[in-house]
Amino acid sequence: NRLSGGEGMSVEAMVQKMIDDLTAALVDAVKHDKGNNAAGTRVRKAMQEAKAAAQAVRVQVQADKSA
Repeated sequence: NRLSGGEGMSVEAMVQKMIDDLTAALVDAVKHDKGNNAAGTRVRKAMQEAKAAAQAVRVQVQADKSA
């Protein structure tokens, strides 16, 4: 949960943060599509963070189910 910044966050809040972060990444995605390589690097970083956040959501949902 630490990777998502989600210590103690609800699953709803974790998913909303992912949506907000991905929405913010759209700006760099547009720049990347126009040929900005640095923006592409930022998009890749955002995708890696989204992957970690998604895993944190999965872990939290499983923990909630098992509790």
